[in-house]
Amino acid sequence: MSTETILITGAGTGFGKGFAFELAKRGKRVIATTEVLSQVSALENEAEEKGLTIQIEKLDVTDPSDREKAWAWDIDILVNNAAIKEGGSLIDIPEANLTNQFDVNVFGPVLLTQGFSKQMIKRQKGRIVFVSSVSGMMVNPFSGPYSASKFATEAVANTLAQELQEFNIEVATINPGPYLTGFNDREMETWKSWQDDPSTRVFNYDEIAFPFEQYDPMDVIEPGIKVILGETDTYRNVIPEDMIEQVKEEQQKVWEMSSTKDLGQRHAMVQKAYDLNPRTKAEDY
Repeated sequence: MSTETILITGAGTGFGKGFAFELAKRGKRVIATTEVLSQVSALENEAEEKGLTIQIEKLDVTDPSDREKAWAWDIDILVNNAAIKEGGSLIDIPEANLTNQFDVNVFGPVLLTQGFSKQMIKRQKGRIVFVSSVSGMMVNPFSGPYSASKFATEAVANTLAQELQEFNIEVATINPGPYLTGFNDREMETWKSWQDDPSTRVFNYDEIAFPFEQYDPMDVIEPGIKVILGETDTYRNVIPEDMIEQVKEEQQKVWEMSSTKDLGQRHAMVQKAYDLNPRTKAEDY
């Protein structure tokens, strides 16, 4: 059994939960954290049913007292997985929702990482993994707030990789594509929480869906765990691998984009958001 302790934030659902349960199944020491207390008891019950030993704690990465509490845990690997996804056009989304997007996805993880990285520096050893996204390298309409936060995450991770290198601290990213965890589809429902005047909105969010076909989320767990455990030493890890070329092509398009071509016409991806049904599976499209 490994003596390393792995802290995973945002482990109440999705990839974080998948990583935590699979690592525990393999005998790893895992601290799985959730944003709210109600998720703690639900996760504890599920882990017990599966016969898994996991330390489950409440950790809201935006809460200074929670971060302070977490720094008392002796960990070797930090997996910054906690995230939210605020959907909607950048010209419609209210300030409070936009601010929350960056508080949870950028500022909270950076501040949490500060405390743990200084402990790792003292030991001259550690690993920090950011669960980013392909949305940190390419964009699509109505996910602008999330993409902006993940572009920031990419900058944070790359900067830390350079700054922490001399202290023997590894930094890596996991960049999942569109997976059917419910995360992407919930994004397209967040407009229902907006405290705004609906008559001022440019787009009709009742008619818009996430504009990508989605993959089976279990396909992320095994390659993601290899990154977490350091079995894969690639800094950036796009999953699935067959999206790597698509991401590179989208990045290249920005260099060749015209600011005037196709003005007055709806963008193809905006139209796809209107045409695609929610929760469309990649294999069915």
